[in-house]
Amino acid sequence: MSIALRTFTFLDSLQPQLASFIGKTARGFLPVPEVASLFVEIAPGIAINRVTDVALKATSVAPALQVVERAYGLLEVHHEDKGEVLSAGRAILEFLGLKEEQRLKPRVATNQVIRAVEPYQAQIINRNSAGMMILPGQSLFILETDPAGYVTFAANEAEKAARVFLVNIQPFGAFGRLWLSGPEAEIDAAAEAATAAIESITGQMPPDFVDK
Repeated sequence: MSIALRTFTFLDSLQPQLASFIGKTARGFLPVPEVASLFVEIAPGIAINRVTDVALKATSVAPALQVVERAYGLLEVHHEDKGEVLSAGRAILEFLGLKEEQRLKPRVATNQVIRAVEPYQAQIINRNSAGMMILPGQSLFILETDPAGYVTFAANEAEKAARVFLVNIQPFGAFGRLWLSGPEAEIDAAAEAATAAIESITGQMPPDFVDK
């Protein structure tokens, strides 16, 4: 079976809101703030089961998230020892017969800021959110990435850079999606950090890549 490495991203220190969101929504072994984390996304999705098996047998990492879709599969593993997480990544790459440079280079599919969110829109967003509530008058940053798994790195770097609130994040599927809220100046700083994080990741251009 030929396996494509879509996402391979190391988070050196899970920020408090992202760690808490994963803990609230994931069904695996829940992380705490400041642990190191690795997100791996592959195609086809079913092969993520073997990737998980390899990582757990080779190291002491714990998985918080495993998503198996028809097209893509996503795995998150974490540990307080960064070396364990890096070792898990090396074991996964060895199993796949790939190098980190063979991951896909992500692109920003959507990058928008809505300023002074109206009360009714805030209510709609909150109804579909698993994270913090957005309040009327706050600004909202929305980011979509392709591949999906890289949106976690963007969220983590944005949380490092600004005092914002993690409203929602979806790191799997056709696109990764992130919603952040907060004061206008903080949202602008978070948007800049998140976009720069995605643009900093190296990798191979997918065949259908379109520079937007």
